[in-house]
Amino acid sequence: MNDISAGLARDLDEAEAKAWESLAKYKFMMFGYWAAIWVHQNRVGRFRRPNPWQSLVRQARSQIAAAATLQLGLNGPAADVSITSTPTARNTPAVSDMSKTR
Repeated sequence: MNDISAGLARDLDEAEAKAWESLAKYKFMMFGYWAAIWVHQNRVGRFRRPNPWQSLVRQARSQIAAAATLQLGLNGPAADVSITSTPTARNTPAVSDMSKTR
């Protein structure tokens, strides 16, 4: 391994450690930053290391699938599953009340 590859390997290890540390501290933006650095270094160095966050990604995907299944199960496949807390002119009493009182 030449000096450049060795330097990239050290940077790769450092990026992984910093990503895990950031995640552990609930610093999600920094986790994303260091995870992206890791992905970039892994590609540039052609290390072909497996993604250390693959199990997290799989867990997130299963959570999304479970939430989608739950929403469809409760409302039916043709129902509107938009977030009910999103204010609109129709469902925001403050907007309609204000226009009636003036």
